[in-house]
Amino acid sequence: MKYERIDSSLYITNRKNFTSHLKKGALAVFNSNDIFATGADSSLPFVQHRDILHLSGVDQEESILILFPDCHEEKHKEILFLKETSDLIAVWEGEKLNKNQAFETSGIKTVYWLNQFENIFNTLLAECSCVYLNNNEHTRANTEAETREDRFIKGFKKKYPNHSIERSAPIMHQIRSVKDPIEIELMRKACQITEKGFRRVLNFTKPGVMEYNLEAELMHEFLNNCSKGFAYTPIIASGKSACVLHYIENNKECKDGDVILMDFGAEYANYASDLTRCIPVNGKFSKRQKDVYNAVLHVKKEATKLLTPGIMLKDYHFQVGILMQEQLVNLGLLSLEDIKNEDPNWPAYKKYFMHGTSHFIGLDTHDLGLWTQPIKENMAFTVEPGIYIPEENIGIRLEDDVVVQKQGEPLNLMSTIPIEAEEIEDLMNS
Repeated sequence: MKYERIDSSLYITNRKNFTSHLKKGALAVFNSNDIFATGADSSLPFVQHRDILHLSGVDQEESILILFPDCHEEKHKEILFLKETSDLIAVWEGEKLNKNQAFETSGIKTVYWLNQFENIFNTLLAECSCVYLNNNEHTRANTEAETREDRFIKGFKKKYPNHSIERSAPIMHQIRSVKDPIEIELMRKACQITEKGFRRVLNFTKPGVMEYNLEAELMHEFLNNCSKGFAYTPIIASGKSACVLHYIENNKECKDGDVILMDFGAEYANYASDLTRCIPVNGKFSKRQKDVYNAVLHVKKEATKLLTPGIMLKDYHFQVGILMQEQLVNLGLLSLEDIKNEDPNWPAYKKYFMHGTSHFIGLDTHDLGLWTQPIKENMAFTVEPGIYIPEENIGIRLEDDVVVQKQGEPLNLMSTIPIEAEEIEDLMNS
């Protein structure tokens, strides 16, 4: 791993938060992700399952976590099962966690090798009242590929058909959405690396550069600052491509007079950052581009103020729509007649601003969180309004990552990243 060891108190706290939601006598199981093959003997870089990572800090494959807070045997209230390491494995694959390192990482005292799992698990099942299993229940999840967790659940249901099963996912949605101070600092670090990348491309951009040149400059800066790279596939969209919400080809020339929409973020210690900025290729916005830019910026600033404890995300997004509606009228894109005759299920402003304003962020770019419960202190969100006008080759979106505070405006983790149009122009021309 490229990041410094994280204080194990984070994972101790996270496990306490999780087990406080379990039924009496319950046991919970979490599995690591697979290493996914790409063909022949090649594979993708390993990415740990976010739930076992959140609860243990163990960032390696073939790991299992068991939590059984009511177990009569103290040492089996928390157990890690790891792939047994050796000098040979260290030579071929790199060093894996030994039992002492696993304890230092997670704060879990009982660590066994994987070949002991079945016997110990069977013993625990005889004592527990029910078993919590962990499906991916994110509302936008793509679950076509079978995971290690999926295989475990399938095998469990076949082998133990009479055991009562509960779902871990609803609990994970609650506890992962509220960030620990340690997590907030890790997210701040990711945002600081993202800022370095953005400032780098401000100095690099000029007419004639390719979108992938900018992507390469960002990656250079990320890797030089202890990040594995992008937290998600970056969008470097110049001109009309900025109106394609998930444009990722990044293969066009950046032309004089166009604006580039850049949606990217560095990861750090598996935590995501998510930034969007728009810059003029030639270093100077046209009047129309700046008017649209400032309209989006106004909505972003006002939308940020709305993220306070107690508000429901559905109500928040409705209020942001009203803010955007006003700006679109001012820009001459909507008329009062358009608004009067709109379909309430698809308001008039959706023609130019068709996506949501905010999503949870943390270990995943679109992190876990419940839309059916009020926003709480220390929840982290993006704020990313946009206006897209394909007929004018203008697409503007602006985005920061913020943490909800008990009182007042959210903490903006990206407050030092340039966003005012004039500041961006000055930096590009300095």
